[in-house]
Amino acid sequence: MIELSKSDFWVLMNEFFREKGLVRQHLDSYNRFMDETLQEIVDEVGEITPEIPGYRVRLRKIYINNPSIVEADGSKKQIFPIEARIRNLTYSGSLYLEMVPVNIDSQGIEMEGETVQVYIGRLPIMLRSNRCLLNGLSDEELIKHGEDPRDPGGYFIINGSERVLVTREDLAPNRIICEESSRSQTSTHEAKVFSTSQGFRAPVTLERRRDGELRLSFPSVPGKIPLVIILRALGIVKDRDLMELVSDDTEIRKELVPSLEKAIPLFIPKDEDATIKNALDYIGKRVAVGQTREYRLRRAGQVLDKYLLPHIGREENARIKKAYYLGQMTQKLLELALNKREEDDKDHYANKRLKLAGDLLTSLFRVSFLQLTRDIKYQLERTSGRGRQANIRTAVRADVVTERLRHALATGNWVGGKTGVSQLLDRTNYISALSHLRRVVSPLSRSQPHFEARDLHSTHWGKICPSETPEGPNCGLVKNLALMAFISVGTNEAKIENSLINLGIKPIEELRNQAYEKGARVFLNGILIGIHTDPEFLVSQVRQKRRNGELDQEVNIAYHEDTDEIQVNCDAGRARRPLIILDDGVPRITKNHIKKIKDGEWRWSDLIQNGLIEYLDAEEEENTLIAMRLKNVNKNTTHLEIAPSTILGITAAIIPFPEHNQSPRNTYEAGMAKQALGLYCANYKLRVDTRGHLLHYPQIPMVKTKAMDSIGFDHRPAGQNFIVGVISFQGYNIEDALIINKASIERGLGRSSSFRCYDAEERKYPGGQEDVFEIPERSVRGYRAAESYRHLGEDGIIEPEVEISGGEVIIGRTSPPRFLEEYREFDLPAPTRRETSMNMRHGETGIVDNVIITETMDGNKLVKVKVRDQRIPELGDKFASRHGQKGIIGLIVPQEDMPFTEDGVVPDLIMNPHAIPSRMTLGQVIESIAGKVGALKGEQIDGTAFFESSEDLYDELQELGFKYNGREVMYNGVSGEKYKADIFIGTVYYQKLHHMVADKIHARARGPVQILTRQPTEGRAREGGLRFGEMERDCLVGHGAAILLKERLLDESDKCTVVVCEQCGMLGVYDRNRDRYYCPNCGEKTTISQITISYAFKLLLQELMSLNIFPRLKLKDRA
Repeated sequence: MIELSKSDFWVLMNEFFREKGLVRQHLDSYNRFMDETLQEIVDEVGEITPEIPGYRVRLRKIYINNPSIVEADGSKKQIFPIEARIRNLTYSGSLYLEMVPVNIDSQGIEMEGETVQVYIGRLPIMLRSNRCLLNGLSDEELIKHGEDPRDPGGYFIINGSERVLVTREDLAPNRIICEESSRSQTSTHEAKVFSTSQGFRAPVTLERRRDGELRLSFPSVPGKIPLVIILRALGIVKDRDLMELVSDDTEIRKELVPSLEKAIPLFIPKDEDATIKNALDYIGKRVAVGQTREYRLRRAGQVLDKYLLPHIGREENARIKKAYYLGQMTQKLLELALNKREEDDKDHYANKRLKLAGDLLTSLFRVSFLQLTRDIKYQLERTSGRGRQANIRTAVRADVVTERLRHALATGNWVGGKTGVSQLLDRTNYISALSHLRRVVSPLSRSQPHFEARDLHSTHWGKICPSETPEGPNCGLVKNLALMAFISVGTNEAKIENSLINLGIKPIEELRNQAYEKGARVFLNGILIGIHTDPEFLVSQVRQKRRNGELDQEVNIAYHEDTDEIQVNCDAGRARRPLIILDDGVPRITKNHIKKIKDGEWRWSDLIQNGLIEYLDAEEEENTLIAMRLKNVNKNTTHLEIAPSTILGITAAIIPFPEHNQSPRNTYEAGMAKQALGLYCANYKLRVDTRGHLLHYPQIPMVKTKAMDSIGFDHRPAGQNFIVGVISFQGYNIEDALIINKASIERGLGRSSSFRCYDAEERKYPGGQEDVFEIPERSVRGYRAAESYRHLGEDGIIEPEVEISGGEVIIGRTSPPRFLEEYREFDLPAPTRRETSMNMRHGETGIVDNVIITETMDGNKLVKVKVRDQRIPELGDKFASRHGQKGIIGLIVPQEDMPFTEDGVVPDLIMNPHAIPSRMTLGQVIESIAGKVGALKGEQIDGTAFFESSEDLYDELQELGFKYNGREVMYNGVSGEKYKADIFIGTVYYQKLHHMVADKIHARARGPVQILTRQPTEGRAREGGLRFGEMERDCLVGHGAAILLKERLLDESDKCTVVVCEQCGMLGVYDRNRDRYYCPNCGEKTTISQITISYAFKLLLQELMSLNIFPRLKLKDRA
């Protein structure tokens, strides 16, 4: 048998991406939401019963149309994403619901009316999902529709902007988590479970007090209730039954005694029903205080059914199952208290679930649909109250759902008070967009130091990238998926339960009547379903069935020997990853299979269906022994990694030789790769992004990684290959500065264009007034100097290819005056129109790239102007290599002054040798040598993580006639002398980052002031001043520079002259009509003096007066 070669594993990885794409998790989740969950939500409601006797409305099928738009004239048309982007529309489809009115006559006979199809709102559609018009189109068709064929989709277009629903990480619902309580609490240990059913989340907490008593708390019941009372209320009365429910271990049973003693007063011997009623009444007294006993018992029963562990069931027949579940919780808790089991690890990835776009939309749609049904009920009652026949069509107000969904997606404010769920897609470059779509956010607060939650956990291996996380307060809370991580979408639980019962599990219901039986407990999605006597056999059977395709691929099973439990999972949101299955140390995949994939006969899914590769989640991984490489396989190994470097995420996978760098450097680079300028998408000419950057001559890196092929980095690169010399040249590259060759810049190195889009709309106002695009006339209020309007055409819109600078008008527009009604009341002449033109941002210059004139959904004229600005690298622009070595240009040197090699090669960039030793970025040193080899051989060199040893590169370089260590003899460009030391020189891939001096430079002489304090405004965007703060003031005080201090803080800031009454010290008033000064307090009989103070101080005096405090100013004559 021929062994698999290294390249064969990459074939598998590339096939995975070819079939799945990079954002499959969002698409799968959304498709499931559309195909199944929408209908489930409608079925949950079932029917609307308004308070109209003998009338109700049944809800049947819900379906959604293709993305469309209703124009202002009422016509309906299909719409493609690019049009939605340009015209600020929402890319959404219409939802229709089949509703059946049912009349019930006096005999109780139902009469169904005819089925009505009602439009109930619009649902935003995810790009490239099954409902999207781009789904399944070929590259040529996509280009025809103005789309980039490599755009991954997975986001929404809301009001013309691209928004992502960021994956949220949460503790797994319906799983018992036991831990020690914090010292401050009264309990010693606690067991928690977040019971979740149909979007309703009910946390149940069981705690063990210091005296050994067990208490339970759950929603809608105030306080904590003794566990035994609840178990009795659920129908387990005898002490022996209670003990058997929890455990057969005598030690654990001893621990139950204090709890049983607490419940003795309610126990009535030989009368089970009375005991159950007493227990229910105990709860009833908490829930319905001061009501009759009968009502209390009924209410207590409702509360138990609805709020206690709702995921097990909300009917009365589920009570026995709930009692069993509580027995489980108690057993876990007491085992922890007696040190028979470990604390549960909250950060273990088996205890986490990821909420994808589909899950987030489910919770949002559920709320808005319930709102809609309430609204329909109210409308129906209203119309029938007036004696009219209830009509379903008129009772449905479709904008309830539409607005709720659109508003949540546009602002990111979700149900349950979550913020920042939807974010603007980061389009700096192709990688930043992909990375944003694969981001995972933890809901923990930024302000508290959750060190454990921020740490890299061993179960993140292969699921979460170890390098890609932001620096600062979000470190470790914002994560990114690893390359081959895949998130489960869930499968039917009932099917799996039946299959398990067929494999010999004894269900819980049957065990109730028999004696307590030993065996491994089997949990399905955290719910105990039964007991199996031979756990090893069950696990192997389930795995066998899954590999044969008899069970769904989504199922994962794990056996925990220490606690004798089997966990079966088939729910949504588990991070999983594919691994090759081994039989007795031999991979199931052979050369033959690889050939089939290469020839296109097989796809990735065929490998899964044939049981050659399987997905494991964090839970099942605990039962496996995985080999990194083929050479590490032994007879106990169960699985083999497809490629070790797939533990990295998208951005970290771009770094060559990352295993030779210090780990924080890879993290820095993962952050900077998202700021590099490149080709962010191929349809940039059609798009109108508010902000966009484009590198003019992007290049494929000389040193690549295997993951780049899968991601498609070579098609959308972000960077250029620089010849880099390492030498401290004239000291201008101290502290990470870079020295750059002027000739290289003139040849186009690092050149980019920056785009900004300005838009304006002709709005319509009540009263028939509307905005007009025009060159404003002189009479218009707020008219600027005539030269501001010089670039405008006769329609008031600027022409393409016109040079324009800050403050000049791009779109001339006048609006009707505000507050028209006031003038009508008093028959005053209405004032003229006001000037509301769009002007170029202050401090920017550029050339108008193109002008788009279109109309919005309301039929208003919309103009978008795109301005481009060429950015040539200048002093202060930021560059970075792929190893976290960032720096800004410190000097631009003419080529003739640059050092050169004996072959006459002049480096493009000179970096300081001091940047390497302390940072230990050996990856860059190796990349430099590899790049040199690649440039000389004319091929790309592979620098994938954990792949090739770099030793061969040195030999290759020597064979090519250079020194093995990458150094060369160099000469001083100014004097022509040979340098005494050899200089290290090679090819490194550098990225231009979007932090450019042109966007940051700021100074001000005169400018706008704030209205309130009359001090200069703040910030570059508002032409603000530079703050002379407290500490700067302290310096001048220390120097005794009083006049300078006065000039800075008064004369140049908010100097103003006020009049003061010398008698009472109050601010005086100037009466303009009579040209007199007087004091509001003393009248005109006093002396009024003028003084110069800061306007902010005058404001303070007046604010104190408004608080009924009378500050007096006492004046003295100047000596």
